[in-house]
Amino acid sequence: MFTGIITDLGSVRSITQLGDTRFEIATRYAPSSIAAGASIACSGVCLTVVETGEVGDGCGWFAVTVSAETLSCTTLGDWQVGTRVNLERALRLGDELGGHIVSGHVDGVGRIAAIQPEGDSRRFTFAAPPGLKRFIARKGSIAVDGISLTVNEAQGAEFGVNVIPHTLEWTNLGRARVGDRVNLEIDMLARYVARLLERE
Repeated sequence: MFTGIITDLGSVRSITQLGDTRFEIATRYAPSSIAAGASIACSGVCLTVVETGEVGDGCGWFAVTVSAETLSCTTLGDWQVGTRVNLERALRLGDELGGHIVSGHVDGVGRIAAIQPEGDSRRFTFAAPPGLKRFIARKGSIAVDGISLTVNEAQGAEFGVNVIPHTLEWTNLGRARVGDRVNLEIDMLARYVARLLERE
């Protein structure tokens, strides 16, 4: 489980095609602090660490393997060497829950429909897959590329969020462009409420 609070902005350092696809991701996390088998959310996708290494100055990298299914259902199939990746380590008992409960299981891929300055912040409009629109509500939570965000407005399959300067600086949204694809995970509470309503 995760909270949607990004703690490092890494980058893809290599991609290898084996039986599955292997990504090595550069990070400021100390390699010695990452155990093999640990879960790390990579732009919203929960992945398992299979190897780590050092590059000096306390920085390092970790490797993950990704199936064809995950590549097809997320934006990971778009990744190239140099792609910036939002990173969050798994929630531990006693950690502060600063965002909202995020599972790291992507529900769909959306795209950035518009970006407008709003004071020092930026207003992003995202277009979600039509099947997700009923789960997205004003003042509700949503994870975009693993970032916990609050929905400001929702109309049809589009929704808007306000992104503050800190988030722009410390996540991949700071360099995002209109048309970019993003991983979306709906709020877990919305998912279960909708499921309960289906049974009535």
